Amino acid sequence: MTPRRSTRGTWGRERLLVAVMAVAVVWSVLAAVARWLIAHPAVPALLVAAAMGAGAVWGWRRRERERWQRVQAAGLRYALPQLDALHHRDFEYAVRDLMRRDGCADAVQVGGAGDDGADVKATDPHGRRWVIQCKHRAAGWNGTAIGTPDLHVLNGTGRPVHGGDVVVLVTNGRITANAVAFADSQRLHLVDRHLLARWAAGSTPLWDLLRAIPPPRRPTPHS
Repeated sequence: MTPRRSTRGTWGRERLLVAVMAVAVVWSVLAAVARWLIAHPAVPALLVAAAMGAGAVWGWRRRERERWQRVQAAGLRYALPQLDALHHRDFEYAVRDLMRRDGCADAVQVGGAGDDGADVKATDPHGRRWVIQCKHRAAGWNGTAIGTPDLHVLNGTGRPVHGGDVVVLVTNGRITANAVAFADSQRLHLVDRHLLARWAAGSTPLWDLLRAIPPPRRPTPHS
């Protein structure tokens, strides 16, 4: 009886042969390319120059884009009707952008489910950490006024949870007298419709519009 060949061994040898042939083909191609480049020494130099030129163009475009973004941020302005027309989430982004305009490069929108009362966080150029809650009213001044209950969550989380130095509520509406008194007693800062109009349409940073702001955490050229 004639013994049968192992199909597994045959298959393994065939795979090895195919791999060797593939390596040989690749090596032949690489050798041919190398010979061609040696025979045409100007080509590698041109390829390197082209790559360097492309990198320089990409870097220039990135710098120009960043510069234009800074220009746009520096000139950012909002009128109250624009803010009134926003969705409440877009209002949070608008507040974030105003903080960036004022020099808070790390300003970020964090509002949403489980935000613990913070919609925007930022660090100002003086090193102070800002925690901002945004209350948008589609009807503006005629909308429901911000009352003391609206401040309770912010007051409870602004400093112990979010580590805020400056804890602020911003609204395009109005704020009750009781809420103002509560905010004063808890060292909370309020930006109502009138102050928001000055801030959004002007160029003065928010910390220059509010009273009793904590001192800078780090020195500045003007301190």
